[in-house]
Formats: sequence, C-alpha cells, structure tokens
Amino acid sequence: MTPLSIPGFTEHRVRVADDVALNAAVGGTGTPVVLLHGFPQTHLMWRHVAARLATDHTVICPDLRGYGASDKPAETGPDVYSKRTMGRDVVRLAAALGHDRFVLAGHDRGALVAFRAAMDHPEAVSGALFLDVLPTLDMWEALRGVSAGVGFHLYLMAQAPGLPEEMIRASADRFFGHFLDAWTKDPQAIPADVRDHYLTASAAAVPSIVADYRASAGVDVDHDTTDRDAGNRLAMPVTVLQQDWGAALGFQAQDLWSAWTDHLRHRTVSCGHFMAEEDPTLIAEEIRSLTTR
Repeated sequence: MTPLSIPGFTEHRVRVADDVALNAAVGGTGTPVVLLHGFPQTHLMWRHVAARLATDHTVICPDLRGYGASDKPAETGPDVYSKRTMGRDVVRLAAALGHDRFVLAGHDRGALVAFRAAMDHPEAVSGALFLDVLPTLDMWEALRGVSAGVGFHLYLMAQAPGLPEEMIRASADRFFGHFLDAWTKDPQAIPADVRDHYLTASAAAVPSIVADYRASAGVDVDHDTTDRDAGNRLAMPVTVLQQDWGAALGFQAQDLWSAWTDHLRHRTVSCGHFMAEEDPTLIAEEIRSLTTR
C-alpha cells in the first residue's frame, strides 16, 4: 500500500496482537528510537528525521494501528482503538524487533499514543518527545467557546458510528487535505507526491481513523482521568515542542504538561504543526538529546 518509502530503511510486518500486524520502516544501528506519526499521515512523515537519526540510532517508524499499511481491525468495542491498546502495540513491536527499552517520539495522534505508552510502560520508555499536542484529558478541558472551532474534527469524529464516517467518505480528499494545507506554514514541506500518499492512505482508513478519534472522546479520557486522580506521572525525561497556540486558545500549554511530569523540557517553535517535515534538523536534535538525558 505504501508507494513511497524512507531511503535506506526496510519495511517489516510485525504481529502485535492476534488480529493486528503493524507495518514498520526500520533503519540504522545504535540506541533505539521509535517514531509515531500523526493525523492525517503515515510513518512517511518521519522520513527526514529518521534519515538523520539513523546515523547513530536504530530507528523504528511504524504505521499506527488503523493507519497506513498497518492492519485496521473493526471497532467492535471502545478498547480496539484506545491509546492504551495502541501504546501496547508499540511496546510489543519494539520488543519483537529486539528492543525492550527505547526513546519514544510522537506527533499529534502519535503523541497521544506515546503518552499512554509512557504512562503504562515506564520500564520500556526511557525518554519521551511529544510534538504539538496536549494530553487527551487536557485537550478536552482546554477547548471551549468559539476558539474550539479549530478542533471541529474532534467533535465530528466523536459522534456515534455511522454519520461521521459517511460525511468524511463523501469528500475524503477535501477533508483530509484541509488539515494538510491549513496546518502547514511551509507548503513545500509536504510535496505533491507525499501529500497524495497521505490522502490515499487516509481515504482508505476512514473507519479506523474515526474510531481512533472516537476513543479519544471516551475511553482515553477515562484512562487519563484515572491516572490524574491517582497522581500518576511520567517517570522519564519529557520534551514537548509546540507552536505558539496556547495563549490564543486561553491556556498555557507548559503549565498543563507540567502537571504530568517533574522532568519537563518545553519549547515553543516557529514552524507549523507538521514540524517534523518543516524543521527535521531541530526535531532530530531534540530526539537525540533525549537519548543522553
């Protein structure tokens, strides 16, 4: 399914559950890092970062469950696409490839999976990087009033099965393309062939993408709430890079993240949402620094 690839990387298909195998591009040698893509993308979003890291790290770039060339199980219950389940997929993938402990980086949806994996599996995640996202619980609490319009897709895909899938399928390229265009400061960062790849992959995964978002309005909130009420925090070094969108939406992102960890490095960056493609040198440096913290 993947017409484009990361040069020098080999794609593997690894079973992580009875009914799910993940597609993962693997390259390089050295300390392992796992990179999780966001919406509406695939592992290809890491192509520039992965190439830089592969000079001294083993780099694992999977398509998340329900995305890209990975399996897309039917949404038979709320846990199928919970971030707890998807995080467990990632830990099992790394273990199957011979890595019981690794640095984990995630962007957008992948950052939510990385957050849950780091909360649930601190023995496996030695450091975590989160790109341009808030933890699920904080995201829902922060969005309010007219400013919440930037997250209209969150509310659409939170609806019961049927309507959101039908509406998105009716104009899939326009729906997914809207985010690729609106969230990018440098249009050249996502060239036409890569953009087409993302649109094709997303159009083929509408039910599972919606299920992923639906879980974030339900079971994922429950899991975050349980951890917050129990005072559970991220035990490993954490780096968060975000655009300067917190003040515009009426909250300070750094303060929200600080509630989840005592080991926070927070930076505001000038590029757009798709920062791994707009400034891959910066992102690679931040990931590499986590391997030594």
